[in-house]
Amino acid sequence: MAIHPTAIIDPKAELDSSVEVGAYSVIGPDVRIGARTQVGPHVVIEGHTTIGEDNRIFQFASLGGMPQDKKYAGEQTKLEIGDRNTIREFCTFNLGTVQDEGVTRLGNDNWIMAYVHLAHDCQVGNNTIFANSAQLAGHVHIGDWVILGGFTLIHQFCRVGAHAMTGFGSHISQDIAPFLMVSGTPAATYGINSEGLRRRGFTPEQIADIRRAYKTVYRSGLSLDDAKRKLLEEAQGAPASADYIRQMHAFIESAQRGLLR
Repeated sequence: MAIHPTAIIDPKAELDSSVEVGAYSVIGPDVRIGARTQVGPHVVIEGHTTIGEDNRIFQFASLGGMPQDKKYAGEQTKLEIGDRNTIREFCTFNLGTVQDEGVTRLGNDNWIMAYVHLAHDCQVGNNTIFANSAQLAGHVHIGDWVILGGFTLIHQFCRVGAHAMTGFGSHISQDIAPFLMVSGTPAATYGINSEGLRRRGFTPEQIADIRRAYKTVYRSGLSLDDAKRKLLEEAQGAPASADYIRQMHAFIESAQRGLLR
């Protein structure tokens, strides 16, 4: 291991032999770190934290700290981080709580910029981009390929569907359906993330079908119940996009904090 002599690593911590640890970093006894992960200088990793392979963690990050929740009473909760994530300076990821699943999760291939906060019990998917100072309150769920603009604030228990994107300084207090672009304080919808979908290999036909589904829910003037019924009809007539339209329908059907509409 390439470990700087000033780093403090508990003997009980489990680090792969290829892990690098920078100067003055502190790693606690219940931490496990996978192959080829690089931990920069002045990083603190504590709690029951598992970090996968090929991650790069920059200076002054704090991972696995106690939840900022007055109900937390020292329970053995967890932080799980997958593979190939970039975690930039001053990020703070907290442990989960027993009021939820007891684990905060970050998936694979995520690009997390400076000063991002993942509160207790957040569940983040794969291939996301969180710009500087995006802040997630407790119990927030983020789908795959989501992009959060800088200074996006997300209220506790909100969900953001796959491929959605928020603008700079957005304040999110309701669920955001998949594929949408939202922005503002409070946030409002501004169409679908068509450029993001195009870059990820969606066909022009699929993008057009998803845009039509968006208009059904957000621009048609239909009640939400009527819009949901029409979505299922549109899915039947759009075989190339049926799975995506049903994904939007299922997300809307299960919205818990109300749908941003």
